[in-house]
This record gives sequence, C-alpha cells and structure tokens, in this order.
Amino acid sequence: MHDLDRRRFLALSAAGIGAAATAGLPAVASAADASPFKPEKGATLQLLRWTGFVKNDDIIWAENTKKFTAATGVPVQIQSLSWPDVTPKAALAAQVGSGPDIIMGWNDDPFVYPDKLVDMTDLAEYMGKNHGGYYDAARSYCYDPDVKRWVSFPIGVTGNSLVYRKSWAKDAGFAEFPKDLDGMLKLARGLKKAGHPCGFSLGHAVGDANSWTHWVLWSFGGKQANPDNSIAINSPETANALEYAKALYETMIEGVSGWLDPSNNQAFLAGQCGLTMNGISIWYVAKDQFPAIYPDIAHAVPSYGPSKQRTTLNNFSSAFIFKYSKYPQAAKEYLRFMLDSAQAGEWVTGMRGYVTPALKQYGDLPVWTSDPQITPYRDVLLSAKFDGFNGRPGKPAAQALDEFVVVDMFADACVNKMAVKDAMRKAETRLSAIYKRA
Repeated sequence: MHDLDRRRFLALSAAGIGAAATAGLPAVASAADASPFKPEKGATLQLLRWTGFVKNDDIIWAENTKKFTAATGVPVQIQSLSWPDVTPKAALAAQVGSGPDIIMGWNDDPFVYPDKLVDMTDLAEYMGKNHGGYYDAARSYCYDPDVKRWVSFPIGVTGNSLVYRKSWAKDAGFAEFPKDLDGMLKLARGLKKAGHPCGFSLGHAVGDANSWTHWVLWSFGGKQANPDNSIAINSPETANALEYAKALYETMIEGVSGWLDPSNNQAFLAGQCGLTMNGISIWYVAKDQFPAIYPDIAHAVPSYGPSKQRTTLNNFSSAFIFKYSKYPQAAKEYLRFMLDSAQAGEWVTGMRGYVTPALKQYGDLPVWTSDPQITPYRDVLLSAKFDGFNGRPGKPAAQALDEFVVVDMFADACVNKMAVKDAMRKAETRLSAIYKRA
C-alpha cells in the first residue's frame, strides 16, 4: 500500500467508518493500488442504476460502494430509477452532455450514442483476463463493431426461468415441467381449468414482456432481421409463434396487456396465477415473506419449440461512462472494484443469484448449487441470444427493443385480435422504418 493510501486508511478507520465499510479494507486498498486505473485527484462520482427487485441487491451494492470510498477516498452518489426510466434518462444525458458519470443501463442502449461514451476497451479486457473471460452475449452487447471498441463494461443479466407452482402443476397432470412448448401449452390449459391461469406480460415491461415474446419467437425459428440487417420478421415461422401465443393467451389471467415488470411478481405471490417467466425475485421474496407458498415454487429452464434450441432473452445490463465526466479513471476503477472477486462474490451470493455476472469466473460461486431452485439461473447466459437476432447488435436493434416492436406484435395478435398476417406486416413496417433511420 502506498504511504498516502495507508495514512488515508488509518485516518478513515480512526474516524469511525462503520464496520461493514471497513471490513477487509487493507486488502481491497492493496488491490486498488495494483489496479491500472488511478482515480483523478479530487474525483467524485455519480452513478445511475436500476432499482433491484430484491433488497440485498441495492443494500450490498451500497455497502460495497462505501468500501470503495473508504479505500480510495472517492465519494460515489448512487441514484436508482425504475427499469423503464433508465433508458430515457441515459438518452437525455447523451443528448445534453450532462448527468451521471456512470449509468448502468439495458441491453444495447450504448450503441445508440457510442460517440458520447468513453472507450472501455482497457477495462473490459483487463477484467476479462482476470476473471475467466465473458459469455458471448457480453461482447454482443458491449463491443461496437462499427466503432471497433468496447463502449460499455458488461455487468450481467437478471436471468429468466419459468416460475410455477409444483402442486398445481402436479394436479394438472405434470409431475415434471414439460420440456417442449406443446407440453407447456397443455399444462397452461390444465392450470386454467383448475382456476390457476398463467400470466405473461403483453404490456411495455422492459424485462418480462421482451423476454417471453422473444423466447417464443425464436423457439419457432422466427427472427427480427437477417445477418445483413434486412428485415425478416414477416415469415411463416413468426406466424407459427404468434398462433402459439394466441393459444397461450387464452389460458392467461386477465389484464396482462397492462402488465409492467412488477405485475407478474405481484400476481404470482398473491396466488392469482400459477405460471410465468421471471428472474429469481419471486422465489427470493417468497422465501423471506411468503412461507406458505415458498416451498411450492419451482423454476424450469424455458421449454424449447420447433427450432429445438434453447432460446432465451435476458435483461442484459452494462455500465458506460460519458465523455463529459471529469473523472473517467475514477469511474473505471469503481467498476473494476465493484466487479472484483471480493465485492462481486458477496453481491451475487447475497442476492441468491438475482444477477448472473457476465464474467465466467462467477459461475463457480457456491451459491448457484446451494439450492436447486437457484441453479437454473447460473446457466442463463450459456444459450442467451441478443435482441435483434439474427441481425447485428447495434443502434437499430436497440431502438426496436426500446420501442417494443416485437412485444406490440404479439399484443396485436393476442389482445387486439389483429390477424396474424396484419400483425406481422405492421411490425415489418415499423422495423423497416427504424432500421432505415438508424
């Protein structure tokens, strides 16, 4: 440890910083000394991130931030927003050139304004080298091939599994969760008949609606675009996916067209629906607050369709630094610190796997096998695809996701009773306009 840092640590300890903030501080301060990213003199940081659906996400992230401040002397102000509010806030910061130094955003939003962002290649490569490398989706969402650099730093995903009530599924004739979509539809019909409808969002829910609609679309071989970014949504495969969704919609609880991300959590925990797609947050909350139903909750890997492939869209989050920040090195060091082993291990374990890190090393954490209901979330990045598949990740794919084109297509076919061919044509028109202007 440098003399100055050692004096700072002793001074901070003497000043009475809480035990949580200083636990293990000499070690983390030493790690900070070894880091290639040196905070600028007098640096302060503002972080904007999404609000976690499990309390330990925000709590442990804040505790680790205090440790960073204690080790480096760099204060960090954290602002949390609901999921749908992060993307427009980031776009506004990019437009006006002012706002938080760091934003933890969604999917390929950084591709919308790469010229506004700090080159993150050094941090991304440093962390990848030291933590076992990245899952493929990380590079898809964070490395911009047009500008040939990492424009954001991969954090991870709030992964998705199917969440269901074991006893209700057994009553419907399914001792195990069906492996394919045909079987899942039979289960959903059985649940509906017994008064336990399923629930999948058809509203503008950033995570839940995008996740399940893309899963079904890809399961039938449908795709938004071709590798050359020509639009491919209007196809027999998409039509089959929409017909399946219409049948599934008949088994759903009323009101899913207005569901946002918290809605299925609330309905499931209230006993109003027996099957949905979600992160681990429903199970997490039930374990702490709903002991009567917690033992009956189970998770299953999403069923496969005619494509015979696992097709999952997770909510990918990365952190990016705006060029207007006066302290880009401090910001990089903060992200290095937060995703380093001591902090990230504590964060992921405390959340019981709510976030699956993009760095492969964290797949070895004991938390993933501590309970069989956590294990499916360890592997969500193994088969993950990216939005805009089978086209190129980038600005048009990001804008299409932000405008809920695929979700709206499913809602048009299911809720608005639009003919499948018309729903596809409408989506095709919207996608063509987006890809042309991007």
